[in-house]
Amino acid sequence: MNINLAIIQGAKVLKESFIKNPFLDSEILMTKAIQKDRKYVLLNSKRDIDTESLKIFQKLIYKRSIGKPIAQLTNKKFFWKSEFTISNSTLIPRPDTELIIEKALDLTKHKKQLNMLEIGIGSGCILLSILKERKSFYGTGIDISKSCVNISKLNAIELKVTSKLKLYKSNVDKFTLGKYDLILSNPPYIKKHDLKYLEKDVAKFEPKLALDGGLDGLSAIRKVIKKSSELIKKNGKFILEIGFDQKSEVISLLKKEGFYINSINRDLAKNDRCIVTTKI
Repeated sequence: MNINLAIIQGAKVLKESFIKNPFLDSEILMTKAIQKDRKYVLLNSKRDIDTESLKIFQKLIYKRSIGKPIAQLTNKKFFWKSEFTISNSTLIPRPDTELIIEKALDLTKHKKQLNMLEIGIGSGCILLSILKERKSFYGTGIDISKSCVNISKLNAIELKVTSKLKLYKSNVDKFTLGKYDLILSNPPYIKKHDLKYLEKDVAKFEPKLALDGGLDGLSAIRKVIKKSSELIKKNGKFILEIGFDQKSEVISLLKKEGFYINSINRDLAKNDRCIVTTKI
């Protein structure tokens, strides 16, 4: 069987399982199965695929057909300006989260040096993207998951920012190192009883640790705000991603901890998504 025919058959399986982009997904999974890029696949579509690679491809198609996200099957996701390695332990980076990067870069465009902290670093996509853009900035990332810390290390090596980065496996409550000019966080903020209503690929395959915000969706946010108020310098900036319906409650929590609200920013779907604040 040639590459093109295998892709067509894979796309048919995905279409029958109501996967949104069956042909594109089939093509991407072929690149993973044969360990080549898409350009190679397009230019060599008539070339035969060996039995072992075909078996790998068919397994990937099956996993995609039951809803496993493409990013988890390829262990890659493009975010901001770079491709990041991800795993089953890391939240798949979303385009909406690029809003945090936009705001951070905008706030720091005249800064020569800056010390940043990301609480809940995950794959490292937020902090490492900023470090890549701002050559003289330094960053610290913490995460409760050892696997996330390891993935962030891999991505830091790939993006060549390891000399400007410190990583710690730590619970937010127990972290006490340093004082920071800028703190960033995209904490879990989905209400526990809403998790089962998320899209199938999210609810079934993404790490619960990165999604579950407790009964009211604010348990992690409360901890992050409290800890940020202790670790941030006076007049330092704090950028926080929130759920679309959490604006009022989060603003109240931020004000209680001495943060001035600079702006509430909307995502691509026009939902409130990211709050920029200053420690006063």
